[in-house]
Amino acid sequence: MADTPTGPLDLMAMIHRLGFVQIDTIRNVTRAHHHILWSRNQNYREPMLWSALKDDRALFEHFTHDASLIPMEFYPMWQRQFRRLGKKVARSKWYQSGLAREQIRDIRERIRVEGPLSTHAFDTKIEGPRQMWARPPHKKALDQMWYAGVLTTCHRENFTKFYDLAERVIPARHREMRHSDKAQIDWLCRAAVDRLSFASQGEVQRFWAAMDAAEVRGWIAAQRDLQPVEIENADKTRFAALAPADIRSRLANAPAPSKRLRILNPFDPAIRDRTRLMRLFGFDYRNEMFVPQAQRKWGYYVYPLLEGDRFVGRMEIKADRARGRMLVTGFWPEGGVKWSDARFDRLAAELARFGRLAAINQIVWKCGR
Repeated sequence: MADTPTGPLDLMAMIHRLGFVQIDTIRNVTRAHHHILWSRNQNYREPMLWSALKDDRALFEHFTHDASLIPMEFYPMWQRQFRRLGKKVARSKWYQSGLAREQIRDIRERIRVEGPLSTHAFDTKIEGPRQMWARPPHKKALDQMWYAGVLTTCHRENFTKFYDLAERVIPARHREMRHSDKAQIDWLCRAAVDRLSFASQGEVQRFWAAMDAAEVRGWIAAQRDLQPVEIENADKTRFAALAPADIRSRLANAPAPSKRLRILNPFDPAIRDRTRLMRLFGFDYRNEMFVPQAQRKWGYYVYPLLEGDRFVGRMEIKADRARGRMLVTGFWPEGGVKWSDARFDRLAAELARFGRLAAINQIVWKCGR
């Protein structure tokens, strides 16, 4: 996040650096995956991502800590995640679908014969009380095969997922490549440390959410090329971490943070690990979308505000597309941060840029500053 988010756009290079992009259904101003990419280069536009999935086959969709788009080159290192999650979901109470094996095979056969299908192509019904995460049996069967890597996301239409057989979507050179489980763990751990630059054991594990604690602990114990480091926290305490062998040169060559004020998405990887965020920046943040309204401290969809290398506040924004407006419904300065006219001007400029991404050109403050 250090660079000013302008200049030539290389979408896949950006996603490779991130490792993955979490996708989310909620379209508050724009969906999380679009906002995350736009935050890093404001020449990004929404259709680019889905074209990389559908047309270029440069991405595949699967589960890290949540549904995410992942570079296709990483697919061979994701085989263990297919096995882990496929078995986990099949054994879970959530997956008590009520469908016999023959019916599940019929779902797969329909996709083989008819081509990519969404959940809307099937008509099994939810039985029993309707709960928040309840799904009809066919949806559970589709998702279990998706978690196991038997099915994959072919494309999305208006965010609706279309399932197809993995062998018809994933290029053979990636699908047929095999690595040992040990090699996959090594790659996942190294890739996590590389992107985090320094990390504790828990932070390595949480990056992909594709390994358990014992696997990460065993990997760390076997390493000889990682550097032990001490990191100073926001409260001046220190914690032990591990860093790549070239950490000194990374620090020496790290660019100064951009002074631009940035509106970050709640699902942005820079803030996803809330424990790390609090420790390094002293910024106490939680996503309150699923917190009952009366229990929220802030609001439904609250965006952190990053300026340079510190968080200066948070705000709640919502698009009113029918009227071409973006509404600011909540604003909370961070303690100890003085909001001068110049800082408000920088926020106004970022709000205008953010609005243009959603084709909105009017910003309306519905709360006090």
